[in-house]
Amino acid sequence: PPAMSRRVVRQSKFRHVFGQPVKADQMYEDIRVSKVTCDSSFCAVNPKFVAIIVESGGGGAFIVLPLAKTGRVDKNHPLVTGHTAPVLDIDWCPHNDNVIASASEDTTVMVWQIPDYVPVRNITEPVVTLEGHSKRVSIISWHPTARNVLLSAGCDNLVILWNVGTGEMLLALDDMHTDLIYNVGWNRNGSLLVTTCKDKKVRVIDPRKQQIIAEKTKPHDGTRPIRAIFVADGKIFTTGFSRMSERQLGLWDLNNFEEPIALQEMDTSNGVLLPFYDADSSIVYLCGKGDSSIRYFEITDEAPYVHYLNTYSSKEPQRGMGFMPKRGLDVSKCEIARFFKLHERKCEPIVMTVPRKSDLFQDDLYPDTPGPEPALEADEWLSGKDAEPILISLRDGYVPIKNRELKVVKKNILDSKPPPGPRRSHSTCDSDFSQPALEEVLEEIRALKETVQAQEKRICDLENKLCQFTNGTD
Repeated sequence: PPAMSRRVVRQSKFRHVFGQPVKADQMYEDIRVSKVTCDSSFCAVNPKFVAIIVESGGGGAFIVLPLAKTGRVDKNHPLVTGHTAPVLDIDWCPHNDNVIASASEDTTVMVWQIPDYVPVRNITEPVVTLEGHSKRVSIISWHPTARNVLLSAGCDNLVILWNVGTGEMLLALDDMHTDLIYNVGWNRNGSLLVTTCKDKKVRVIDPRKQQIIAEKTKPHDGTRPIRAIFVADGKIFTTGFSRMSERQLGLWDLNNFEEPIALQEMDTSNGVLLPFYDADSSIVYLCGKGDSSIRYFEITDEAPYVHYLNTYSSKEPQRGMGFMPKRGLDVSKCEIARFFKLHERKCEPIVMTVPRKSDLFQDDLYPDTPGPEPALEADEWLSGKDAEPILISLRDGYVPIKNRELKVVKKNILDSKPPPGPRRSHSTCDSDFSQPALEEVLEEIRALKETVQAQEKRICDLENKLCQFTNGTD
């Protein structure tokens, strides 16, 4: 019967996702987007700000705009200008929307505190400068669940993990890559890294054990750069090129890294495909640098595993792309992704929507999603602990939290070394001050410190509650 020959259309609530650019007055105009040739995305966004790497004479700079400041950007708008050479990558801290890190050709990584108000002049003083690379640093990425842990990768083939809160290097992965590192990605709880490298290998690394736990040589046969990201269930999604220079995507299982679960050819364009993944909907969006389209796919457990959904096409090629975290989206409009597409002189938000007739909260589109609270402290993570992201509900939308300072506490070198030479200053202190008495004072200070920290957290929570309360009544 003819009914048998009809192809069964796969049921998916994301089949009809469509993309739309915002209205002209909702774009950010007159921005001189950086012309550096680098496969970074040049743009980082969060629920408060859009940050874009810009052209700058004699140094490196990026601009930070409050999301609401659309339209023409004043040519005197302050920049973040601390680097002495071009900025190559920027990344917002997932646990503090006022903190952003930048990596530069000047071999340093800098971490910045961005105020909620627009400053009058350029921001030139980073909260902390991280020095450890010997060549330019082209990749940075914050740990998804541990507070203040930041990764950087440089052209010295070195991956460094930092504790931003102390300004210290936690780990250096130095013998793993034999050539230029193309990209680095964390898994969902930040226990593993995936990297791609010019030596044509994809590596899965346990950073704390400093071990490569799986690797795949030439997941794509072509010579052009490969990208890799973790997707759900610890699988790995790659983009690359075939021997015939066609662009490909691949899906891999770590337990059997030899054979791909899926391998698809797409087209013969030479732009590197930047993958952006949304774990909540299991959709991966592919934005080619220099392309004028965004293709998107749903990843599922049924063959062919990577299902093409659609393509958003436009006339202008993209120079770079920002991707909004879930909590920055408008749930009342069924928005499931928002991109910030960079042109030569402007930034154009593109909104991806699932068409729904109802005005009610669509809980099947918005499972609880990672919120701004870290699940671990840096030293807990370093000691081997893992924790899944702390999730929040988007049922009532997300209200960004008031400005929180990043405090950097440099370890005092005097803490660990006894002072040199004989001590002559006994006269100023009572030499009968006994060890037990000292212990008691230290214990008391420790207790006070804990109390202060607890109060600090309580005040912060109350401020947030108040903030939500007042925002709710506007």
